Amino acid sequence: MSRWKGKGRLKPVLVILAVFFLGVTLGGVGKFHKVSALSSSVYEEMKIFSDVFGHVQKEYVEETNSKNLIYGAIKGMLETLDPHSSFMPPEMFKETQSEMKGRFEGLGIEITIKDGVLTVVAPIEDTPAYKAGILAGDQILMIEKELTKNMSLVDAVKRLRGPKGTKVTITIMREGFTKPGEFSIVRDVIPIRSVRYELLEKQYGYIRISQFQEKTDTDFDKALKALEEETKGKLMGLVLDLRNNPGGMLDQAVKITDRFVDSGVVVSIEGRKEEQNQKFYAHGPGTITSYPLVVLVNGGSASASEIVAGAVQDHGRGVILGTQTFGKGSVQTIYPLKDGAGLRLTTARYYTPSGRSIQAKGIVPDIIVKPVRPAEEDKDKGGAALKMPAERDLERHLGDVDKGQAKEKEKPKKEEPKKEAPKKEEMKEKKPADNQLDRAVELLKSWEIFKNLAKKK
Repeated sequence: MSRWKGKGRLKPVLVILAVFFLGVTLGGVGKFHKVSALSSSVYEEMKIFSDVFGHVQKEYVEETNSKNLIYGAIKGMLETLDPHSSFMPPEMFKETQSEMKGRFEGLGIEITIKDGVLTVVAPIEDTPAYKAGILAGDQILMIEKELTKNMSLVDAVKRLRGPKGTKVTITIMREGFTKPGEFSIVRDVIPIRSVRYELLEKQYGYIRISQFQEKTDTDFDKALKALEEETKGKLMGLVLDLRNNPGGMLDQAVKITDRFVDSGVVVSIEGRKEEQNQKFYAHGPGTITSYPLVVLVNGGSASASEIVAGAVQDHGRGVILGTQTFGKGSVQTIYPLKDGAGLRLTTARYYTPSGRSIQAKGIVPDIIVKPVRPAEEDKDKGGAALKMPAERDLERHLGDVDKGQAKEKEKPKKEEPKKEAPKKEEMKEKKPADNQLDRAVELLKSWEIFKNLAKKK
């Protein structure tokens, strides 16, 4: 979760570091925050930095650039913290201001560092990376023949992005590969379509949210209205797909949750300072209670996605189905700096309505259904199912802090055995076999059957 501090009001957003930076809201950069006076001990330690800086400038074998030295020192300082705190040079920070509009140029993958290796969290649908066959869990060993070992996320992002039409070659290692493979991908404009929808089997709605943007709630309402019109008001159930959704804006996650939950806490935020503590609530007007809900999640579902899934689960509004989520339960605040650079700093944790911290644990689905790919696809794309990276795998990740409530939600209620995807009516976009979605639709069907049985008694 991230929050922007600049002119005007503070807008929280939720994010994991990616090839594009999700969740930075637009705002002024004229307001800067005063730093309290340093203690005498800290002042003495700062003198050490000053001495080292002076020696490097005067004695280093080649002439140095003072700004580069200071930027390097800041990056090094933040690298001692958790993996979501980072320094953004002016060019990178400027790009974050435009990306929440849902458009940038690059490959279209979210990345993180797992066990010291640059790793794909998830490719974004219909992007160059997705079309090239990049998968969640892929390890990026080299970018343009340059090793990524010890490369920071910010540096990796800078190398992967670029103008439309330019090519970048990445070397990938994947579970099932006998040796690394090279993927040459042409960069393109990445228009992130937040909401997609379709009608399944003439009576069940499917809405996918790929990330939480400024207008996600509006697009969601349009999608739902279209589904209801197509069924003439007889929609029998809804599948909300949050798989591989890395997060986005907090207020949008709250608004989407508010569509399904009529009262109570959606999410709470707690930091070191009292003014950082907030609670967000659901409201009655506009709540959808007329049909059952299944929420699909997986290891690529993070931050804002986990807030929605956690709230739906805690309030008992629907069934969470899929695999365990990423587990990013921390809040980042973005501070504009005077030279046009930006600071992303972890400042708090967030909690589900029942007080659960999902930091480094994630949301465990009510029904676990692991993805099953057709045998021929397994052969082409590396064999066995991949273990997706999670927050708990990241170096220096924050520990979870529970409030001692709702521990029973941390255990799955049921685990589904692996099975081949059942045949189903062809979708509009001719999607590949998706056993998790198939299972969700089956669950909605059985829901209706049991409801009818209860009416007969």
